[in-house]
Amino acid sequence: VMVWLRRTTHYLFIVVVAVNSTLLTINAGDYIFYTDWAWTSFVVFSISQSTMLVVGAIYYMLFTGVPGTATYYATIVTIYTWVAKGAWFALGYPYDFIVTPVWIPSAMLLDLVYWATRRNKHAAIVIGGTLVGLSLPIFNMINLLLVKDPLEMAFKYPRPTLPPYMTPIEPQVGKFYNSPVALGSGAGAVLCVPIAALGAKLNTWTYRWMAA
Repeated sequence: VMVWLRRTTHYLFIVVVAVNSTLLTINAGDYIFYTDWAWTSFVVFSISQSTMLVVGAIYYMLFTGVPGTATYYATIVTIYTWVAKGAWFALGYPYDFIVTPVWIPSAMLLDLVYWATRRNKHAAIVIGGTLVGLSLPIFNMINLLLVKDPLEMAFKYPRPTLPPYMTPIEPQVGKFYNSPVALGSGAGAVLCVPIAALGAKLNTWTYRWMAA
């Protein structure tokens, strides 16, 4: 019974986090790069996606204790998000309306740290979390190159739920930040460490709950 409960718990966690990552992508990703707040949005996107990845990857990797499971987790999340992307496409939106984050390379770095440090949990949290926060904004810059006619896209497919201050307007280059990748990487690297620690704590709480 405990084996079944353990497997069910962490598979359920994967489903829950994957679904929430899809929601994060829709809310932090679809209007990314489309308006004059694109740079600010990229920073929000980088922070939300890197922290979401690291808490789930740390949890699942420590749960199994096997290097490679962070990459497996990122692959599952990626599949979920591509399914959501296809659903938006089926509703009539352009295929590049939803930006699918590149999670797998960052998760591979996390797995590499866990393996190289001989499955040291604290090294995975500190070093791995920092590497995820630093690398995810860099890997996701490719999304900037894939969006076609972003400003025209924003006017053609408005989001009715957008607050007024996010209404697409003419772009003003450099209005917010000169280097969104640097800002996203720096903030992500700082925030991913405590978020990774939270994932490890969730792992511990789950074990205690099952042992009770």
